[in-house]
Amino acid sequence: MANRITRRKFLISSGLAGIALKSPMLFANTSGNAASSPIMRRIPGMDESIPAIGMGTWITFNVGGDTQLVQQRTRVLKTFFDLGGTVVDGSPMYGSAADVMGEALDSLDAHDRIFAATKIWTGDESETRAEAARSSRRWGVERFDLLQVHNLLGWQGHLETLKQMKANGEVRYIGITTSHGRRHREFAQIMERESLDFVQLTYNVLDHEVEDRLLPLAQERGIGVIVNRPFQGGSLFRRFQSEPLPNWAGEVGVSNWAEFFLKYIISHPAVTCAIPATSKVEHMKENMGALYGALPNAGQRQRMADYVRSL
Repeated sequence: MANRITRRKFLISSGLAGIALKSPMLFANTSGNAASSPIMRRIPGMDESIPAIGMGTWITFNVGGDTQLVQQRTRVLKTFFDLGGTVVDGSPMYGSAADVMGEALDSLDAHDRIFAATKIWTGDESETRAEAARSSRRWGVERFDLLQVHNLLGWQGHLETLKQMKANGEVRYIGITTSHGRRHREFAQIMERESLDFVQLTYNVLDHEVEDRLLPLAQERGIGVIVNRPFQGGSLFRRFQSEPLPNWAGEVGVSNWAEFFLKYIISHPAVTCAIPATSKVEHMKENMGALYGALPNAGQRQRMADYVRSL
């Protein structure tokens, strides 16, 4: 396992050069723009960087034992890795997604490519280690890079155990999550009091309440930010896919709506990584296009938000 972790760190810190040797697609911008290196974000306080676009598994990888669907999700994961991704997020709440991820990682022999992040999701605060161990077996990883308390369920007890696990080398990073804009006041209080490596929260071009308090607090406290629901569970596409991109989209490195939504998010200085989920290879390619090319500045971000809200 020591060799696996060392190689993972090497791949991340060297701009994923090892994957690039296996996949010449890595440095090709999927938008058709000039080739570029992936956008990497440093984990606050650490000498480690991760790609700014990761992958969620909620719903999309919960396909049970259907062999055809598992193989298709394996192709999605391969595309993610080939285009420079490493951060994959899951949860025991996501049904069979952990088992499917384990099968896909085995099929691709890709355990050394992944920054594996999952959650603790049980009301029994004495079950932290047991649930982490179950998830570890399902994913086929010896330890997770990141363990997070899912939606603050039993967070006091779980977080204390996670701190011990981190000190013992059983996990590399720890954090807490929230989604759908829930419990932001309590979330901020925990961020202020506790020693956290990451928080995960909902943020997108329409759901931007976290800009008021949580994102500035993460910067102040030196906490990494993982963004869930970047597409509002797909509703942003349903609302805006038929609308034209603005004629200035190229100025911010955008050629489709997926890139538009994701580049808006990862261009915020507090954001470390966004984790869109998809079940389709072509959509994964669009998502990963946001990992390359130009990012909007503060004025352009405001212009992007104003444009969407005007439609």
